[in-house]
Amino acid sequence: MSAPNLHRRNVLNLLLGGSVLVAMPACATAPDRSPRPGMRPAAVQAGSANLGFALVDMRTGALLEGQGETIPLPPASVAKALTALYALDSLGAGYQFRTRLVATGPVTDGVLRGDLVLAGGGDPTLEIDHLAAMAADLARAGVRQVTGRFLVWGGALPFTAEIASDQAVQAGYNPSVSGINLNFNRVHFEWRNSGGAYSVAMDARSARHQPAVSMAQMQIVNRASPPYTYRRAGARDEWTVARGALGNSGSRWLPVRHPELYAGDVLRVLAQGQGIALPPPQIATTSPSGRDLVTHLSVPLQEVLRDLLRFSTNISAEAVGMTATTARAGRPASLRESALQMSDWARARYGLTSPALVDHSGLGAVSRISMRDMAMMFRLAGEDGALRALLREHPFRDRNNTIVAQPGVDVRAKTGTLFYVSALGGYLRGPGGRELAFAICQADLDRRARVAGGQADRPEGTAAWARASRQMKQDMLLRWARDYS
Repeated sequence: MSAPNLHRRNVLNLLLGGSVLVAMPACATAPDRSPRPGMRPAAVQAGSANLGFALVDMRTGALLEGQGETIPLPPASVAKALTALYALDSLGAGYQFRTRLVATGPVTDGVLRGDLVLAGGGDPTLEIDHLAAMAADLARAGVRQVTGRFLVWGGALPFTAEIASDQAVQAGYNPSVSGINLNFNRVHFEWRNSGGAYSVAMDARSARHQPAVSMAQMQIVNRASPPYTYRRAGARDEWTVARGALGNSGSRWLPVRHPELYAGDVLRVLAQGQGIALPPPQIATTSPSGRDLVTHLSVPLQEVLRDLLRFSTNISAEAVGMTATTARAGRPASLRESALQMSDWARARYGLTSPALVDHSGLGAVSRISMRDMAMMFRLAGEDGALRALLREHPFRDRNNTIVAQPGVDVRAKTGTLFYVSALGGYLRGPGGRELAFAICQADLDRRARVAGGQADRPEGTAAWARASRQMKQDMLLRWARDYS
C-alpha cells in the first residue's frame, strides 16, 4: 500500500462516526426451503416479528434456513453493499472523481482577470491535504491574485441538508451532502479549560494542516440540556454547547451544513500560505465555464468502495450512490429520488421484490428490504466475485471482545447498526468448504421510536442491546458453519 493510501485510511479511522447496515437484494424465482433446518438458539425464537434471517446455498440458490425472511426490515449499513454494486454497474471500477480549480478569465502576470471556481465532482474522499496540493499547483501555475470572485460549486450532486432527520444534531456521521465534500463534511471542535475559562476552536485538520474556519462558530452556554444545539444561519453553522457537557478539555467532529463555504474557507487559508490572495468564498449557482487550472483525481472507485464498506462512511455511500444515478439517468432531484432509482435497479438487476430505500447508506431507518432479498442479492452478486473482494473478514469474538479463531470458518460480511437495529450480511464458508450467502436483521422498532430524534450520543440501553444482538448473530453463524458443511 502506498503512503498516500495509508494516510487516507488513517483519516477515515479518525473521522468515522456511527455505522450503518447494508441492504441485500433477492432472486426473482426463489427456490424451495430446505426440508431439514437446524435447531435454532432460544434467542432466535423470541420476538420473531422483529427478527429476519435467510441462509442460501451459493451454488443452487436453495433457501436452507429462514425466519421472517420475507418481512421488510431496516437494512441499516448493509445497504452499502447494494450501493457498491449499483456504483460498479453504473460507473465502473476505474471511475475517478474530479475536483477542479477553474479560471473564467485569462491569467496575466500572476493575476487571474476573472473568477476562480473550486468545482466539486462529488468526491467523498476529498481531504485537507488534497486541497493543499491543489493550492500549491495553483501557485505553480503562476496565479498570485484574483480580480474577480472566489466561487465554490457543489451542484454536481443535489444538496442534502442531512442524511437522516432522526439523528442527534451533533452526529458527525449525519452531515450535509453536496457536490463538494471535504473531510467527510465534518469540522473539528476542540475545547480547553484553563482556570475555569474555556477556549474553543473550530478548524479543519489533517496530520499536516490545521486551517481555522470562519463559517462554523461555537458558543458555550450554561444549561443542563441538550448537550448541543445547531442553527443554520445565513453563511454560518452556529453551534452552542452546554458547559456541563465539556469536562476539562477534549475534541470531537461535528457535521458541516455549509459544505461549499467550508471547502472555500479551507482553500482560502491554504492558498494564502502559497502567497495567493483570494476573496471570501461565495457559492456558485451554475456549473463553471472556463479553463481548468488544476485538477485533483480521486483514487479509483474500486478503492473508494473498499474503504466505504470497511469503514461504513455514510457520506461516501450517498455521494457514490447519487453519482451512480447521475451517470445512469441524469442528476437526481434529491437523495430520496436517487435511492428510489437504486431500488428500481435492484429489482431489475437481481429480481428483488422488497427494496424500498430512502438513501444509499442505510442511515434512514424507514428504508426497508427483506432478508431473503438481501441474501439472494449476495448470492447473485457473488457469481463474479466483485462484491466478496470488497468485503472485509468478519472475526469471531468472545464476551471480552477478544478475537477467537474458528478453524475452517471464513466469513466475509458487512455489518450495520442503528439504535435498536442490528444487521449482518455476506458470505459464509464452513469447514467442509460449502459456500453460503446469508442476511440477518434484528430490530426492536418500538424501542427505537422512543429514542429516535433524541440528543444523546448513545441512549441508555442501546449498547447492551447491540452487544446481545451481535452475540446472537455470531452464534447463528457458527451453528450454520457446522450444520451446513
